[in-house]
Amino acid sequence: MRQIICFNDKKGSLPALLSAWVKIMKPRRKDWLSILKELNKMEHPLYLEVAEIALLEESFEANVRDYTKIIHFYGMNNQLEEAERTRLAMEERGFVSDQVTLTAMIHMYSKAGNLTLAEETFEELKLLGQPLDRRSYGSMIMAYIRAGMPEKGEMILREMDAQEIRAGSEVYKALLRAYSIVGDADGAQRVFDAIQLAGIPPDDRTCAVLLNAYGMAGQSQNAFATFENMWRAGIEPSDRCVALVLAAYEKENKLIQALDFLIGLEREKLIIGKEASEVLAEWFGRLGVVKEVELVLREYAAG
Repeated sequence: MRQIICFNDKKGSLPALLSAWVKIMKPRRKDWLSILKELNKMEHPLYLEVAEIALLEESFEANVRDYTKIIHFYGMNNQLEEAERTRLAMEERGFVSDQVTLTAMIHMYSKAGNLTLAEETFEELKLLGQPLDRRSYGSMIMAYIRAGMPEKGEMILREMDAQEIRAGSEVYKALLRAYSIVGDADGAQRVFDAIQLAGIPPDDRTCAVLLNAYGMAGQSQNAFATFENMWRAGIEPSDRCVALVLAAYEKENKLIQALDFLIGLEREKLIIGKEASEVLAEWFGRLGVVKEVELVLREYAAG
């Protein structure tokens, strides 16, 4: 193992070194796996090369999962051609791509922004005739999110619900963000409701994403209602949440409602932080009413 780890291509070839090791040591699968585990742990640059050589060795007793690990490794590094080459080599050697392998391919295509290949692979996955798991569904949902098509991702989420398969919390939250950043408040609210139905307790960050959706959609009343609901539910609102409600009021130029909101926070002894203060400073400064607002707030606080 030390010779492999310390190998220098100036002193010979890696295939020759491994071939000599096989002849002398007559390794079993566990010996190969021990070397690969150590190389992977060290993030050694020769890990993939050794792994691919091992696939061809009879003593390694390669299986589908070994190929899948290499495909996943290539996918994580956006090396699409190498991953596809590995899958082709696997199938040429008589192995059939299973659900785990195809899911890894979908994830890779999704990360690379190639929705067409992700969809084609997902259809191939369905043709296996086996029930899909949450990872397979989740990979396709993420592909649609990355492609800017959250509606299609939500359709898959409903398909999962019909089969009583729960997506991971990261998938729900990614879908919520996808709707939020484009100001689709209805879509964001649907996903927010789905998150709770899935038994995932919302926190201040999740609520902030929904607040942002309402703010961008010009629905300050719904933003305020969401803020009140989270407070009643025992979720401590962050300064980000306060800032988003204020930004929603600013977008609709609802100064009176914003003042009422601030007064309510004052009565609840909730001190606004940096982000909310910056929203106020910019808005009131632009309106030229900074001093007047300060006076009104003092009077209400005193009362």
